[in-house]
Amino acid sequence: MWLAGLLATFAVAAPAEAAPRTGLSWQDCGDGLLCAQLTVPVDWTDPDGARTTLSLTKLPARDQARKQGVLYVNSGGPATQAPLLRNPAFAGLTDAFDLVVSETRGFDTISCPMGPLPAGGEWVFPDRSAYETYVEENQQVGRACAEAAGPLAGKLDSRQVAHDLEAVRTALGERKLNYFGNSYGTVYGQAYAELFPRRVGRMYLDSVKDHTNRSILDWVLPRATTAERNLHRLAEWCAREPSCALHGRDLLAVWDDVIRRAEQEPIPGGGTTVSATKILSRTDPQVEQQWPMLATALAQASAGDATAFAGSPPPGAGGPGLGRQLICADFPYPSDYRELKSLETKLRTVAPRLGWVYAWQAAVHCAGLPVPPTYAPHPFRANGLPPVLIVNGEGDSTTPPQWARRLASQLPGARYVPASGGHARYLSGDACVRGHADRYLTTGALPPAGTRCG
Repeated sequence: MWLAGLLATFAVAAPAEAAPRTGLSWQDCGDGLLCAQLTVPVDWTDPDGARTTLSLTKLPARDQARKQGVLYVNSGGPATQAPLLRNPAFAGLTDAFDLVVSETRGFDTISCPMGPLPAGGEWVFPDRSAYETYVEENQQVGRACAEAAGPLAGKLDSRQVAHDLEAVRTALGERKLNYFGNSYGTVYGQAYAELFPRRVGRMYLDSVKDHTNRSILDWVLPRATTAERNLHRLAEWCAREPSCALHGRDLLAVWDDVIRRAEQEPIPGGGTTVSATKILSRTDPQVEQQWPMLATALAQASAGDATAFAGSPPPGAGGPGLGRQLICADFPYPSDYRELKSLETKLRTVAPRLGWVYAWQAAVHCAGLPVPPTYAPHPFRANGLPPVLIVNGEGDSTTPPQWARRLASQLPGARYVPASGGHARYLSGDACVRGHADRYLTTGALPPAGTRCG
């Protein structure tokens, strides 16, 4: 078990039924948006202690006379939220709701250095020495980030954010919180639903990051198997599609040959050479629209030119140090090299071509961080929670569908809708998903049992 030091969730008193208005002072901040600030405790277990400020942005409903209230939105990341309000995907909701976002605590006030890149910008480290060097670098960034955070250091987990959400709900004068959470925003949604279940109005969770699983193997395994399955789906598509650069060839055999050759001697490309682990780190076949480019890149590598795999590091390999603090406060991950190699070996038995690299991905964020986790995963517990709508792409290796199904099984009355495709179905423009989500958020009507998209 990876969470032997699991911290118990502290109990909170149920808030009074009426939600008093605290009088947010909204100011015009351009482009039709309104901005305000809300002061909240740094530590919600010490509500009379130090304070911090949340930045809020609102896109008012087009018809104020007919609006239903407020829909709070979090797109995940952790990342800046305000630009999300201009996503055209929300056009179907802006008649019914004021759309409101708040920047995750500290994210717009703390200046942390960028996190280090793994050796060569790869997920997989070539040896123990390279990994230990990276751990030291990440630890140094973590110390600098904790110093920059000041009193917020160690107070950035999703439990604290859930209390921030409750403060936002109260400040908005809303009796219930209507919530739209995507990707990491689903972690905040889970925390809020557990701490304040009777304050939830309608909650839509897309591309779920499971915060209920204590087993590191059980948590990583779905990512590995989904990535492996996506590689097989790519091969099946290529066999059917004449325009595929490897049509008429066995794509999986080509993959095996390219990886074997790159392991023996890195393949030239882009003015450098490209290792097998770099090819593995740059390959993510979950987005079907990118399959033609990926097949072409693989064909070129097979012909001796790996330029297409020599470019930017994989998503999330670097990134702001503060984002690592937030994520690893919620999802502690082993840092011991031997433990990670053991996990890699286990994943190789079920995902031998590609999926096993996920043994290392979270370690890139959490290895060596000096601030311990403060809100570790645990089974979900909530009484009085209304039905929640959950959607996940069946090909999503970022937040695999097994995570969403696991969460749905623990939420009374929840409805899970599987969708074809990869990550962030609503924000990616999936019309079927958007139709069901918009109908649920505006009317409360869940899709019929057994509904699928795509």
